[in-house]
Amino acid sequence: MTIKKDAIRYAAGLARISLTRQEEELFAEQLNHILAYMEQLNKLDTENIEPMSRAGSTGNILREDMVKSPLSNDDALKNAPEKEEGFFRVPKIIE
Repeated sequence: MTIKKDAIRYAAGLARISLTRQEEELFAEQLNHILAYMEQLNKLDTENIEPMSRAGSTGNILREDMVKSPLSNDDALKNAPEKEEGFFRVPKIIE
């Protein structure tokens, strides 16, 4: 598969950018190099390779849950810009 200049012009039009003739040629050449490399990768035998979501084999690194005492109401509201009757006061957004 090769990318032609009219495909570059079409994509540039969708992106609403203007390209010179030299840029169209350059981008077509660069995209064709990328596609040629992808064709090389498609030739690899991946029959016995399991799909993976990341390059490393580490899983989720979780810490043990630790029971701690909760914040008091006063501590939770200590840095609140506005508070009222033990609650955060926020602007009304629904009329």
